[in-house]
Amino acid sequence: MESLLNRYRNITVLLLVIFAQLVLVAVQVKNDQDVRMIRVWSVTAVTPLARALEGVRSGTVGVVENYVLLKNADAENRRLKSQLDQLKMENQFLRQQLATADRAKALSLFQTRTPSKTLAARVIATGAGAGTNSKVVFVDTGSTAGVQKGMGVVTPDGIVGKVIASYPTASMVMLATDPDFAAGVVSQKHQVKGVLKGQGYAECKVDFVPNEEKVDVGEVFYTSGDDRIFPKGFPAAIVRVVRPGSEFKEILVDPIGLEHGAEEVLILLEGVSQAIPEVQAAGGPVYLAPPPPGEPVAAPAEPGSTAASGTEADRLLERYRQIGAAQGHKFGEGLPGSKPPDFNLKVPPAGAPGATASGSAQAPLAVPGATGTTGAGQRPAAPPTAVPKQSSPPATTLPARQSPPPAPKAAEPSAPPQ
Repeated sequence: MESLLNRYRNITVLLLVIFAQLVLVAVQVKNDQDVRMIRVWSVTAVTPLARALEGVRSGTVGVVENYVLLKNADAENRRLKSQLDQLKMENQFLRQQLATADRAKALSLFQTRTPSKTLAARVIATGAGAGTNSKVVFVDTGSTAGVQKGMGVVTPDGIVGKVIASYPTASMVMLATDPDFAAGVVSQKHQVKGVLKGQGYAECKVDFVPNEEKVDVGEVFYTSGDDRIFPKGFPAAIVRVVRPGSEFKEILVDPIGLEHGAEEVLILLEGVSQAIPEVQAAGGPVYLAPPPPGEPVAAPAEPGSTAASGTEADRLLERYRQIGAAQGHKFGEGLPGSKPPDFNLKVPPAGAPGATASGSAQAPLAVPGATGTTGAGQRPAAPPTAVPKQSSPPATTLPARQSPPPAPKAAEPSAPPQ
C-alpha cells in the first residue's frame, strides 16, 4: 500500500486538490432554489443508505410486534373467552328464571280458573323405582300440607302422574310414563274410552279400545274420571299412531303434561270433574275473490229459493228441476214404461217472466179446439192455464162458469191486407 502511494503520489495529490476545489466551489455555489450544491450532493448520496436502513428497521419492528409480542394477545384472548363463558352462563340462568316465572304464573292462573282444589309443588329430585324403566320424582310438598297417597298430579298442559308415597315434607310421584301407571281416558272426538298406560319411555299407549271403534291420529284423550284419581276433563295425551290389533287397537300417544318437562306441578287435593271441550269444526268461512272484469255476476238467491249457488253442477241440477216441474215429472218416481221428460225443453232463467219462484218455467197449455188467431166466424182462444205443481200429470183446467167453446167453423180465406 505504501509503495503504491509512493508510486502514484503526484496523481493522488492532484486528485485531492481537485476534490478540495470542488468542495469549496460546492460550498460557495447555490442552485436555482438557493440551496448550496454541497448539501444537494450530500443528501443525494445519503438518501439510498437511509432508505435501506429504514426498511430494515421497520421490518424488524413488525416482526417483533407480530410474533414476539403475541403473548399479550393470547392472554387477552383467554380473558375475553372467559368473560364470554360467564356471560353465557348468566344468560342461561336468567332464561331459566324467566321460564320459572312464566310457569309459576301459568300455574297461578290455572289454579284460579280450575274448579278443583290444588296445591302447588316443585320437583326437587328424581327417584329410583322398583323397575329399571320406572319414572319417579320427588316434590317438595308432603303430608303436612295435606298430600295423600293416590292423589293426582297435573300441570296446566295435562296430567303428570299420581302420588304413590307421602312423607311429612316431600312426596313421591309416579309419572305417566312409568310402566305401572294407568288412568282412565276418553277420546275427545269420538268419545271412545280406554286406559292410558306408561311404557317406561317418552311414549305411552291406550289399551282396551276395540278395533271397531274409531280413533283418529291427532285426537286428544281426556281423563274420564273412572279411575277415581283424576277428575273428568283433564287433557291426558294426543294420538300419534293408530294400528289395528288382534282384538284391541294399538294406539300410541304422547303425554301432554310431560311434553315440556315437569318442574312445577299441581297436586289435586279435591278433584272436580269438568266437561270435555267439544271439537271445533275444521271448516270455516271461505274467502272468494271478486270475478274478473267483464264476467257476469250471479245475483244472490232469494231466501227460500232453490236457485243455483253458482257452480256448473248446481246450475245443471237446477235446470233439470225446472224441466221436471214444467212437464209435471218427478224424478225417481216414474213408473216402468212411462215417458221420460224432454231435457231439450227450453226454460226461462230464474227471475224471468214465465218462471216460478223456484226458477222453474210455467208450461202453458192451450185449450183443445182453440186457435191463436180470430177470424170470421171464430171465437177467441181461451187463456192458457199453468200446470200446477203436483206429482200426478197435470190436467187442463177451464175458467169457472164457462162452457167449452164449440169447434170453430171453417172460415173462408180472406184476402191479405193491402
